[in-house]
Amino acid sequence: MIKLMMQYGPAIMWMAFVIIFLVVELITVGLTTIWLAGGALIAFILAAVGADLWIQLVAFFVVSFVLIFFTRPYAVKYFNPRRTRTNSEELVGEVVKVIGRIDNRAAEGIALVKGLEWSARAVSDDMIIEKDTLVKVVRIEGVKLIVEPVEEA
Repeated sequence: MIKLMMQYGPAIMWMAFVIIFLVVELITVGLTTIWLAGGALIAFILAAVGADLWIQLVAFFVVSFVLIFFTRPYAVKYFNPRRTRTNSEELVGEVVKVIGRIDNRAAEGIALVKGLEWSARAVSDDMIIEKDTLVKVVRIEGVKLIVEPVEEA
């Protein structure tokens, strides 16, 4: 019995870690521990084929680090359910035409974007942008475009 525990104990331990990390991931759904589960799975495989404990530990840390460092940014971008995507995100950086004078102090301004009228405000309250001026969308605040004049080339 002791001999079996010595032989299969690390493999059982790593499988327990895989299960724990996966359960935590399912509970949090935050892409936090899935990377550690991958490292623990590799360590489990190494333990099952009889690799030394230090090799298992190194593999766990290296694989976990590689998964976190190289795949997490992409996974968070494409699979994070908490991120609400909007079509308006693609408007940032667009050059659009002012169709109604923009004056922040008077709370007025309209810009035409892809055939749709948007409320528009200048990046600075001191700035007034006249009709028919081309502007660049800097950001979106609520339902208003925040714009700045396009520099003439």
